[in-house]
Amino acid sequence: MQLTPPGSACSIVIGTGLTEMAPGVVQGLQHTVTDMDAARDALLARGVEVGEVAEMGGFKFASFSDPDGNGWVLREIRESDRS
Repeated sequence: MQLTPPGSACSIVIGTGLTEMAPGVVQGLQHTVTDMDAARDALLARGVEVGEVAEMGGFKFASFSDPDGNGWVLREIRESDRS
């Protein structure tokens, strides 16, 4: 299955037999969002354990793991940061 957020040039592919990597070996995958609070709230509402939001250098970060144990980092990039 391929997931592509609206307006994104990046996709995530989920499936069985796509790679020989063991579950949980990928750490630090980044997913950028334009509204950290809304993205974190949406994950929490779906039962995902998401760490507290940290602000570093004007950017917000929060981390979580998927069911396979891979580590993800949410990173907020506001529209004003893109220019």
